[in-house]
Amino acid sequence: MQNARFLTPDARRQYDHLVAMFDDFLSGLDKRDQQYFQLRFERHFQNLYDGLKPLYGRRGDFDEVLERLTKLLAQSFCQRSEALKLLDLERDLTADWFQRESMIGYVFYVERFAHTLAAIEDHIDYLEELGVTYVHLMYCLRPRAGENDGGYAIEDYRQVDPKLGTIDDLEAICSLLRERGISVCIDLVLNHCAKDHVWAQKALAGDPHYQNYFYMFPDRRMPDRFEETLPEVFPNFAPGNFSYYDEVDRWVWTTFYEFQWDLNWTNPEVFIEIIDVLLYLANRGVEVMRLDAVAFMWKRLGTNCQNQPEVHDILQAIRSCSKIAAPAVAHKAEAIVSPDDLIHYFGTGKRYGKVSNIAYHNTLMVQFWSSLASRDTRLMRYTLQSFPRTPSSIAWGTYIRCHDDIGWAITDEDAGAVGLNAFEHRKFLSEYYSGHFPGSHAKGEMFQYNPINQDSRISGMFASLVGLEQAVENHDARGIALSIERMLLGFSLVLGFGGIPLLYMGDEIGLLNDYDFQQNPDIKRDNRWMHRPFMDWQKAQKRHEPGSVEYRVFHGLLNLIRARKRTPQLHSNYETVTLESDDDAVLTLRRAHPTGVLLGLYNFTERHLTLSTQLLDDNQLSQPFDQIEQRFIDISDGTIRMGPYQRLWLI
Repeated sequence: MQNARFLTPDARRQYDHLVAMFDDFLSGLDKRDQQYFQLRFERHFQNLYDGLKPLYGRRGDFDEVLERLTKLLAQSFCQRSEALKLLDLERDLTADWFQRESMIGYVFYVERFAHTLAAIEDHIDYLEELGVTYVHLMYCLRPRAGENDGGYAIEDYRQVDPKLGTIDDLEAICSLLRERGISVCIDLVLNHCAKDHVWAQKALAGDPHYQNYFYMFPDRRMPDRFEETLPEVFPNFAPGNFSYYDEVDRWVWTTFYEFQWDLNWTNPEVFIEIIDVLLYLANRGVEVMRLDAVAFMWKRLGTNCQNQPEVHDILQAIRSCSKIAAPAVAHKAEAIVSPDDLIHYFGTGKRYGKVSNIAYHNTLMVQFWSSLASRDTRLMRYTLQSFPRTPSSIAWGTYIRCHDDIGWAITDEDAGAVGLNAFEHRKFLSEYYSGHFPGSHAKGEMFQYNPINQDSRISGMFASLVGLEQAVENHDARGIALSIERMLLGFSLVLGFGGIPLLYMGDEIGLLNDYDFQQNPDIKRDNRWMHRPFMDWQKAQKRHEPGSVEYRVFHGLLNLIRARKRTPQLHSNYETVTLESDDDAVLTLRRAHPTGVLLGLYNFTERHLTLSTQLLDDNQLSQPFDQIEQRFIDISDGTIRMGPYQRLWLI
């Protein structure tokens, strides 16, 4: 093989040893498939080796670990269906499939969208009407009974929640959606599993093999040392990071909740187990793996045990395994961290572009809400301008809200750079979006308020946070109109930034906060369920009734989606640059493309304003054409005029 000569000597030695075993590993495949596997193994082995060596290279059984892993990769590829092997070939030829301007993501809890996996089929026409090409099914895998962190305390990675159906139902809906041009994403929780998982149950029963899958301590000495630098994720619900179990007289690392046990990734058995699970799900037809809670995967004394370098080695190795055995699969890192930390989840330095395909642009989300409340984009401009550059092979997941709360990730340094006090600004945002600030249009609720440092986050539906709930209650026609414009401003930003826009269920028809969660004893303490409603299909029908709120939101969004799909500048391969503006109410984004520049202009206020046309001259846009409204804009008086919350995509 030609590319093998580019392997380092150590990697080449291992490669030659492993390839010698391929006749046994691949005996179930025809000659062509054997060649495909070996070509991919050769192409990605160096990245796999470079990821694993820092983690497990000093172990005496490292050679055995590589042998077992290679056999697993080969067996998984042998079990891959012909349809998925064909998809693998397609993705080999179209590696940018997830970066294209045609990508539109839609995210929903299966139970709350369709009740069951099989019933999703009844709503595929709805997804197609909206232009969706990617769906994130939350949650699917079988969680523990009772409290389960919204489905993220996994009891069995190989089964789905029985109330949603079976693993065969998941495979069937993946196949059906794939035939309709829609890729399926599901959550694969990497940092922890439920204490009810068979691994944890065997550990509780005293099995030393499985006890080594977790962090278990005989006393408080080491937990106390770690706690000196560990933050608390849920100080109100689950203070501390360790839980005691009488059954084994051990303290177990439980970052999030007592019922979620952190996995010990220093143990290669955990790595092999998770790869087995990932490829099993990939062979069931899942095309995007949302790798949950990845920032917490590696522990180091004296740190906050987040974003450690070994995390990026693990993710590089996991991605390499997919590239070898299931290359149609993309990886999305769920790392809601600072920009300087976040960039490493795409890969920097020796890992450049090798870690994850997709990551969430949390900063864009936070800064949208900040600018909307303050009517000022200076902080947003500064943070986006300061953002590290990314590899051209990746895509941001852009979003206005998600299933979790909105945390005010605004640093003292960023706020200070534009003359703000970060503490006061974060406090202002929480008060504004909980409706406590005078003149606020929002109806949200504070989440995880900390009385010591007065930090808090916000829960609430998109429509309620922009003022629609309050306006509807007050029969305020102007307030309703402005709220819808705020929603369309947000939609246009995430659709026009580049990356994969992720639309959360119900936002497309302006669903409001759902307060019924307060009647459910399992979830009533967690007000994030106010923005996790059941889909209201009666309201969805109103999208066909001109003049209704649902019609105005849905068709306004649909117009933006159609505009995105005809705008090649929005392919993720091209860089978004934040420009200065002559009015701080306006955010200006520039995307250069071989066919010409795209300028995105976003007015974050309810006032009419004018901008100088110098911006157009600087970018050779003498006859600016708005891709959203499909019309030339009038600049005959030497100004660009923008209405309240107006958005322009000028080419």
